[in-house]
Amino acid sequence: MTYFNYNGKIYKEGDLVIGPANRGLRYGDGLFETIKMLNGSLVMEDDHFARLWKGMNSLEFDIPKHFDPKKLEDEIISLAKKNNQQQAARIRLNILRGDGGLYDAKNHTPNYIIQTWPLPEGNGEWNSNGLVLGLYEAAKKTCDAFSNIKHNNYLPYLMAALHAKKEKWNDAILLNSHDRVCDSTIANIFLVKDEKIYTPSLKEGCVAGVMRSKIINELKATDWQVKETEITMDDVMQADELFLTNSIYNIRWVQRMGDKAYSNIVTQKIFTAIVPTIV
Repeated sequence: MTYFNYNGKIYKEGDLVIGPANRGLRYGDGLFETIKMLNGSLVMEDDHFARLWKGMNSLEFDIPKHFDPKKLEDEIISLAKKNNQQQAARIRLNILRGDGGLYDAKNHTPNYIIQTWPLPEGNGEWNSNGLVLGLYEAAKKTCDAFSNIKHNNYLPYLMAALHAKKEKWNDAILLNSHDRVCDSTIANIFLVKDEKIYTPSLKEGCVAGVMRSKIINELKATDWQVKETEITMDDVMQADELFLTNSIYNIRWVQRMGDKAYSNIVTQKIFTAIVPTIV
């Protein structure tokens, strides 16, 4: 039996805690964080909570004084222990508005759900086989005030993930409304060309990934040339290397997209230099 936390109370998996009037269910009114736990501690927790609080302010939640990162961290750790998953776990922290119609929310106080799942042995290690990617074009990501937030309006990513599974890809690249590269279904994208590193800027609509920021800062501190910019699919197909980043898997290299094969010499150097500083 596994358990989850809803607004500070522990429930058994499968228990019902929200009804049909919930705005998160009706409209996707909320946001979420995915955090890694290792050996009973949250990885990069300050960065995750800073992003979460920024997102809640952008979505105009009324945040009570008692609702703070320390409270959530304590409840996450307690839940992971109850589920016996504290050694290596993926944490999902979902913030929801609560009940109400489009114009008449009962209140703007954050409701929250915490869930944990065990991570497999070897999670976050170098993926020696490399990933296979494809391109999903049926939906484009907008570039607006909420594009960088991990909000619950996740349909383009959801459909891209379903398409990737159907095509037997490991992941799919999504484009923005300008037909430029945004991100993948679960990761930020970096490419290597002539030993220079490129990644879509936040203006391009990608999620403001915690691992993305960490890698950019670490690379710049060690004199790598990193540019946040506009990236086209032509750039992707002409790159020497391609890698994806997120908080759960760290860095994963891409070995193929369509007929294009990628090497991993620079990506391995980056992985070796940065990943030990994260864990």
